[in-house]
Amino acid sequence: MLRVMPDDSQKILFLCTGNSCRSVMAEALINHLGQGPYKAWSAGSSPAGYVHPKAIETLIRHGIDPAAPQSKSWDVFANEPFDLVITVCDQAAGESCPVFSGKPTKLHWSIPDPAKAQGTEAEINAAFDESFMLLKGRIDELVK
Repeated sequence: MLRVMPDDSQKILFLCTGNSCRSVMAEALINHLGQGPYKAWSAGSSPAGYVHPKAIETLIRHGIDPAAPQSKSWDVFANEPFDLVITVCDQAAGESCPVFSGKPTKLHWSIPDPAKAQGTEAEINAAFDESFMLLKGRIDELVK
């Protein structure tokens, strides 16, 4: 089991079904924009087992270091103390989450799934950019 290191940071867990796009981008955004007072992780209820390459490309295109994200199960974090648990997809919001110690505040942000985008490369990039910008807007509000 992964152990989250204790410190004074607000600990945030982003949840999605596949943990391949939105939750990964949200994790990287918090760790970039809120570094210091905030620390984030991400996980999924049914992890895809890979991080979508477009999620990584989108982060880099917007000047965010993606670090080395991995698609992982939310079970990895069961019983870990979080301050906030945020679902970023409607499907994960309706699922029964594992118990996270510390009685975290739970939020839901309905963000469209860019992995479902079809069309030209430009249209797919636009879908990823849209999800990125929605996440960035929410995170900017959170870290103010």
